[in-house]
Formats: sequence, structure tokens, C-alpha cells
Amino acid sequence: MLIALIDDGDPDPIPPLARSALLPLIQQLREVHEKVREMDRQIHAWHRSNELSRRLETIPGIGPITASALTATVTDASLFKSGRQLAAWIGLVPRQNSSGGKDRLGRISKQGDPYLRRLLVVGAHAVLRFSRKAKVAPTRWAAELLVKKPYNVVAVALANKMARIVWALMTTGRRFEYTVAL
Repeated sequence: MLIALIDDGDPDPIPPLARSALLPLIQQLREVHEKVREMDRQIHAWHRSNELSRRLETIPGIGPITASALTATVTDASLFKSGRQLAAWIGLVPRQNSSGGKDRLGRISKQGDPYLRRLLVVGAHAVLRFSRKAKVAPTRWAAELLVKKPYNVVAVALANKMARIVWALMTTGRRFEYTVAL
């Protein structure tokens, strides 16, 4: 909106001094947007050329950006013994405060990669929004959990489950099948 006002050339809404100060900033904004678009094109091209990234994209809630980030970051999934270890490495498991034989689970640990964690949680939010509209089998688990738990707790639980599925697909070489319940 501000860019349109300055590009308009109408001197009434914006004083000439403010206009001359804002023009270089607007040019920088346009350059940054163009660079972001170019990087986005490069990421999508790499995603299309990478078989593992395309397989990960078959998981509900994981798109080209998340699949590319996971493929680039987790180069060898066999380093993790289980999907839970991968989820813990990303920081999607509860923090444990156990003492005297009593297990106390708290909030998620957030000890891992914040970018991957954010991408998986955002993808989980998308799956949950979709599951509210259409009761499909892969999201039934999450929809049933929404009845008992807060929305964000379910989103993180679903992101944890997605990370475990990522590990399974990376280690087995298979594609996601919708018969596997999320």
C-alpha cells in the first residue's frame, strides 16, 4: 500500500522529503523480494530433481520446502536408531523431569533444529485445519485427539508423528501410503 502511494506520484499524501527518503528503501524491498523468488525457484528445482525429497513430499503436511529442508539437513537417517530419536533431535518430544521413579513429562524440549521444528509444526497445523473440514482416514487420529487436547498440543504431537514417518521413509526407501494412519 505504501509502495503504491509512493509509485503513484501524487504529492498530496506523502511529503516530498518523505518520498525521497522512502524511494531507496522501496527499491531495496523489491530487490529482496526478487532474490527470495529466485531462491524459491532454485529450491523447487532441487526438490524436483531429488528423489528422497519428492518421497517426503507425499506425507500430508510436508511440501517442497519442508521436504527439501529435511533432505538437506538429515543426510543420513540411519544415524538415528528410531523415529523417536529423529523427533527428539528436532526437538519435538516432551522434556522429562523425572525423579524418584516418578515420570514427569513437560513441554517439548525445543533442543533441536528450530527451522525444521517450525516447518513440521506449520505443516501439522495445515493438516489439522484440513481434518476439521473433511474427516479423512489419515487424520482421524488427530481429529479424535483434538476433542481431548488443546489445538497446539495436538499440532506438536502430529509434527512428532510426521518426523517419525519421515525417518521411516528415509530408512526404508518407501513412499507414504494413506493406509498408514497419521
